[in-house]
Amino acid sequence: MSAEAADRVAAVTSGRPSTPLQTSWFEFLLDGTLLEKHLEKSNPDPTPVQLIIQFLEQASKPSVNEQNQVQPPADNRRNRTLKLLALKVAAHMKWDLDLLEKGLTIPVLNMLLNELLCVSKVPAGVKHVDLDLSTLPPTTAMAVIIYNRWAIRTIVLSSFPEKQTKPGPHQMNMLSVVQQEKEMTDNILTVLKEQATDSISVLEGALQLKKDFYVHTLRTLDLLAADAAANGETESSTAGLRISADELHCQVHYDLGAIFFQQGCTDQPAFEKARDHFRQTKELLKKLDSTVHVHLDEKRLAGYWNACKALTGDCDSSDYQTTTYDQINSLIRAHSYQAVIEAFIKDNVTQILPNNFRRSVLREFLYKVQQGETGLDEVCHKLCVCNAVRDALEGDVLCVRFQQVLLKPSKRMVDFILEVCTRSLEKDRPSETARRNMASFMKTLCETLEDLSLVFVVSSHKLFMELLKEEERKVLVEQMRKRSATINLSAKPLPSFYDIPASASVSIGQLEQQLILSLEPRRIRQILIELHGMAERPFWRVNSKWEVPPDYINVILGIKDNLTKDLVYILMAKGLHCISIKDFVHARQLFSACLELVTEFSPKLRQVMLNEMLLLEVRAHETMAAEGSKERPPPDLVSRVRGYLEMRIHDLPLRQVVGEECVAFMLNWRENDYLTLQVPPSLVNNNPYIKIGQLLASTCKELPGPKECRRTAKELWEVVVQICSMSIQHKRNNDGRVGLIKQRESSMGIMYRSKFITFIKKLREPLVLTTLISLFVRLHSIVRDDIVNEVTAEHLSIWPSSIANIQAVDVEAVAVTVKELVSYALTLNPNNQSWLITQADIYFVTNQYSAALNLYLQAGAVCSDFFTKAVPPDVYTDQVLKRMIKCCSMMNCHTQVAVLCQFLREVDYMTAFKALQEQNSHDSMDSFYDYIWDVTILEYLTRILAVNYS
Repeated sequence: MSAEAADRVAAVTSGRPSTPLQTSWFEFLLDGTLLEKHLEKSNPDPTPVQLIIQFLEQASKPSVNEQNQVQPPADNRRNRTLKLLALKVAAHMKWDLDLLEKGLTIPVLNMLLNELLCVSKVPAGVKHVDLDLSTLPPTTAMAVIIYNRWAIRTIVLSSFPEKQTKPGPHQMNMLSVVQQEKEMTDNILTVLKEQATDSISVLEGALQLKKDFYVHTLRTLDLLAADAAANGETESSTAGLRISADELHCQVHYDLGAIFFQQGCTDQPAFEKARDHFRQTKELLKKLDSTVHVHLDEKRLAGYWNACKALTGDCDSSDYQTTTYDQINSLIRAHSYQAVIEAFIKDNVTQILPNNFRRSVLREFLYKVQQGETGLDEVCHKLCVCNAVRDALEGDVLCVRFQQVLLKPSKRMVDFILEVCTRSLEKDRPSETARRNMASFMKTLCETLEDLSLVFVVSSHKLFMELLKEEERKVLVEQMRKRSATINLSAKPLPSFYDIPASASVSIGQLEQQLILSLEPRRIRQILIELHGMAERPFWRVNSKWEVPPDYINVILGIKDNLTKDLVYILMAKGLHCISIKDFVHARQLFSACLELVTEFSPKLRQVMLNEMLLLEVRAHETMAAEGSKERPPPDLVSRVRGYLEMRIHDLPLRQVVGEECVAFMLNWRENDYLTLQVPPSLVNNNPYIKIGQLLASTCKELPGPKECRRTAKELWEVVVQICSMSIQHKRNNDGRVGLIKQRESSMGIMYRSKFITFIKKLREPLVLTTLISLFVRLHSIVRDDIVNEVTAEHLSIWPSSIANIQAVDVEAVAVTVKELVSYALTLNPNNQSWLITQADIYFVTNQYSAALNLYLQAGAVCSDFFTKAVPPDVYTDQVLKRMIKCCSMMNCHTQVAVLCQFLREVDYMTAFKALQEQNSHDSMDSFYDYIWDVTILEYLTRILAVNYS
């Protein structure tokens, strides 16, 4: 008997009431009505997000065939139904991204939303930014919007610090599983960040649509599962849950504001865009009567709004609260610190500013002191006093910082405290609560002060006399006199506010904050020594954003000395972060210190650091080249790159990205002789990047030759075809949940296609990119098998004209790759006429005629000095001109068709005459007549105009 069956029997036979058994996922497959009934329960078990995870996990489990080979999940009715059930649960949750993000991991939510795109019939292989949302069915457009909203929200959320999970001893065996899931999450985030600009453009386009939107419900998803005749209903304008334009615009404005605010850290003008979007969000929130479909944190919105106002210096006189914020921020920028103190005292009466804002202002001043600004100690003390009095008036606990101020204050400070207390009570008629809270604060003040003379300053003050009854005053003064006998008034005065001793936890927290902020290796080491003297725990986990490559993690965590382990980990993590933000100066300092440290005890880690420092220098030089530097790399750097490629050290962890970038570096600087002649054969066979690099270098090197390197080109062709082919062989996945989001890429080739694309995007050398574009264009033409609509490129003749196993090639992957490759090449050189023509052809064959014509014109402009010279005939061939003519025709620009027909080697009179007969022309017809010089066309035009006139 199974455990589940035993539980059911026990539940029946036991006399005690039993806990209801959890509904199993397969029961929803057996009963189509069960899901809706389950979701309508007040506390369903399993919960909706748990159901989504279970459905997608089961739908994505790999199968094993008779030969014991692991196969990808089958596309059968069971798995399609499971995916549809997951979508129905999300529809029940009304696609609330807040709830979905809290309950699902990034990989699972990525799979769910990709499935939504699939069932919503979003065109495959077409970038979302190239779609016209206004022409798509309502639920399809909404699916695109939901996906791109999630994309930018995920980017923003990933930038927030997280508390890192600290596994106990019994969980250490889960480290590899967690690491695998983290790698998948990082891969998805990398893709989302690369596509962030496109996602922003899609959402900005959605803001231009003024109609209502519709999103899938359980009913419309049921229709998708029904027969094809019923499916048409989901594409109507009223199918699904209606969401008003204002509701969606409000949510989209908020999400766009958040992504622009995050980008403002490196792009100051982005704060202004964020401010504008948050302003629109606030206005729409006021306008909406009901916000059922708007899910945003209004407190966070207020925080964003105030931060944007402070960062942009904007002012809105209609919002008094915001104006008060602006006044404070303006005073801080103007260094009018006394005025800030005065504003805080006045706010103790009005209580307009929230406490968290007041505390953030104090923290800002404390940070300035930490950075070395002088003369701000007293300002910090006074702001701390103002905040303490505000806390006292509201009956809150006094903060530790104020308690530290009272350990040894001056008479001047006590006088200031009393002044703030007096001015913080309403002059005319303070409330009884305020009077009672202030009296309690005065008593606490007397009890805390150790200097008896200062106690009498407080007890003799007018406010003290007014607030405390005579009996209370006498009892308090008597207590102070008795206590004075035991107080040591000769204690050594503290030299400054920051030397006041704090508790161990406060000190550790302050040191950890300094550890996070510091980039100076000596200071990092000093802080770690202090921390290890206070507590024995792994301080490399202080910041979840500190990451070292998985290849090195076991080596570093294997260091026995905990201090050294923390230091190596943090120096490497900080160095890698500096490289990612192109702060190469600090990265060199951190890596040099780490290298010096590990040289003393670990030859293996020493070589690891040398490899990372090589990668640092390669990236630094490539960054300079990308910014326009023409300086060749020094011979020493080229020699070190060669040394790395030839290195063979047993049991040394190697990051593949180092080899990848070294090969790209050699290709970019045309070190083709080394790659083709001097690389040892064993390296070519063992390292896929060196193999690709050698084939590319050989093909490019022989291109000017008479035979055009057909042998080498054929070998490169076969390698790339294998990379773009479908595979039925997959490695077994140890954990079902992790297997849930595995990408189905080919393992037939020497590397995965995604890795190949990443490698290509590290290349800059024009001839190498032209060769790759040529290869993929030919491959694209063969798999599409469309002779009429072929894409053109240079050197097409060197590639084979057929593929033996064409059914295995992933057509969509080839189409996506060629688009990405040409787009990337044009970001490096937007004036390469060959690439422009290829990109225009891609748009042409996908029926995007306006974009195609735009690029054909750009290609002509760049090779004719903006048409001041004749366009070379090898650029504007008859094929290109005929495609430009068709573009104009499809756009109803018929007069332009007639003009372009004149440029053909043999003027196409039939097409020109037919175009001039068209009555519905969308171009400014008269303005183009001056550009018709062919006499036959002019005579025909004269006749047409005469007939029309008569």
